Parts: sequence; C-alpha cells; structure tokens
Amino acid sequence: MPKNKTHSGASKRFKTTGTGKLRRMQVGRKSGAAFASAPTTGSRKKHRQKSGMVEVSKPDLKAAKKLLGR
Repeated sequence: MPKNKTHSGASKRFKTTGTGKLRRMQVGRKSGAAFASAPTTGSRKKHRQKSGMVEVSKPDLKAAKKLLGR
C-alpha cells in the first residue's frame, strides 16, 4: 500500500501535543491589526484575547487527523 502524504496546509495549522491532542491557533486574529481602532481592525484587547492555542473541537478532530495522516 502507498504511504499517506501529510496535507501541507494542515501541518502548518495544527500542532500535536505530547499526549496526542491536536491544537490550533484561535480564529479571528490575522486580519485585525492591534494598533488601529477602525471598525474592521478591532481593539488591542480583542487581539490579546485571541492569542494562544486552543484544542481542536471534537467534530473536526477526525478530519484534521486524516489530513495529518494520523
């Protein structure tokens, strides 16, 4: 049987913990600059709150693992 290739986009977005759980960055941060106060950019507070990693939700876990070849 051929080997499964890891989806390169998924490998950049998901990280696996030591116990095997999948982590991802929080959504809604990339497009909002933290330094402007225009309605589209959001506040520094929002930008700060969106920092860090969160666990992948249970319904998305199966698809994410498949993309990573696990």
